[in-house]
Amino acid sequence: MKTRTVEIMDTTLRDGEQTSGVSFSSSEKLTLAKLLLEELKVDRIEVASARVSEGEFKAVKSITDWAKAEGYLSSVEVLTFVDKGVSLDWMVETGAKVQNLLTKGSLNHLTHQLKKTPEQHFKDIEAIVTKAEILGIETNVYLEDWSNGMRNSPEYVFQFLDFLTTLPIKRVLLPDTLGILTYHETSDFLGQIIKRYPNSHFDFHGHNDYDLSVANIMEALKAGCHGLHLTVNGMGERAGNAPLASAVAVINDFMPEISIGVKESSLYKVSKLVSAFTGFGIPDNKPIVGGNVFTQTAGIHADGDSKKNLYFNDLLPERFGRKRKYALGKTSGKSNIQKNLQELGLTLNDDELKKVTERIIELGDKKERVTKDDLPYIISDVLNSELHQQRVFVKSYVLTHSKGLKPSTTLSIEIDGKSYEENAQGDGQFDAFINALHKVYQKEKMDLPKLVDYAVRIPPGSTSDALCETIITWRGKKNDFTTRGLDSDQTVSAIKATEKMLNLI
Repeated sequence: MKTRTVEIMDTTLRDGEQTSGVSFSSSEKLTLAKLLLEELKVDRIEVASARVSEGEFKAVKSITDWAKAEGYLSSVEVLTFVDKGVSLDWMVETGAKVQNLLTKGSLNHLTHQLKKTPEQHFKDIEAIVTKAEILGIETNVYLEDWSNGMRNSPEYVFQFLDFLTTLPIKRVLLPDTLGILTYHETSDFLGQIIKRYPNSHFDFHGHNDYDLSVANIMEALKAGCHGLHLTVNGMGERAGNAPLASAVAVINDFMPEISIGVKESSLYKVSKLVSAFTGFGIPDNKPIVGGNVFTQTAGIHADGDSKKNLYFNDLLPERFGRKRKYALGKTSGKSNIQKNLQELGLTLNDDELKKVTERIIELGDKKERVTKDDLPYIISDVLNSELHQQRVFVKSYVLTHSKGLKPSTTLSIEIDGKSYEENAQGDGQFDAFINALHKVYQKEKMDLPKLVDYAVRIPPGSTSDALCETIITWRGKKNDFTTRGLDSDQTVSAIKATEKMLNLI
């Protein structure tokens, strides 16, 4: 099949920065510019709006200095305005060589915002384009609110485009500024324009207010557009712009007639960096780059993956520098756990696997997040619990901690079938628990070993909302020994370690 190449312009550094609360520093902009062009291989980047601030000036200057040295200067673009050439003077000082001139693409905007006639607006634009050509600056032209223009004043849009074909401009940029287009309209409007102006280059710039941006991109490409404007993580004003990762995957998988140069395997890396710079987390369910999109949760899916990859699709995580995961929780089956065990190089027999599965389901019912890194700790806890016959059961306890009052514990415990209940205070909740326990054992004239060391850790790569392991060293009459407890709550894990100690003495 004959393919045509489509340009990808990333506007994260300009339009994406219009996300409420987001502002990149000069060094962050330079870092991302390098990644976008060198690592991700987008064709062009829009890095700033002219005249915004001194910080923006420094950012653009640093980017153009680097781009000139590395041969990327023609790929760096700046948004400019119809301002009698003030934006162009700003560009000259920064060293930028490509302007994206913002003009009015709807009669409504032109009449009510600029209060000018089409002829007046066109004359101002011509003066800017002429000056840019003299200064050696290439011009692309944005038709702001073009989508509403095609809906409500198409005659003005075509009058404008007729005029633009007479000027020395390289690209016409068609933004769905307010994110109002359906995919039917995108196809219709762009189809009309590209058919009427076959020798012009048109970019489509989609917004995502109705969650239709990716569908609109597909229709824009089918209609013959020559370039797309996208942002990392779909950042941008209001609901954001068309997301880069989703667009790239859709084009590569469903549009074989389109060729793009973006490097898929770098999408996730750049996505994570943008998230870190902006403080805007990536939703777990966001396609391609979200935390959960390559995670199977249901046990039946893991089982199917083991039987000829029945639950795989073309979105293989390796394409994007990622790995498939199998979640551990209340819907986990043995297959999910076995997949995780394989990655860790661990094996269990059927009986051991059943016990570990039951423990993971128990944690999942408590809405705890269990990770692959937790598995060795769960296995150790479950299997070690089977090494001794349980004679002592901590049946129930109430732990209290109030401001101005010493922590206290009410404890109910069963020893060899006999039940006891005691209450005590302490310097902390666990200390109060131990004091209550001492009262019980004093009644039975039994001694408890002395606690000599107490350590808490979480599995590497895990988080405190899942599991923590408490390791307690006890000093008995003959030697020191250690017990471990595992739970999402630190005090509870210590109590579990203590219960194991009671069954060993």
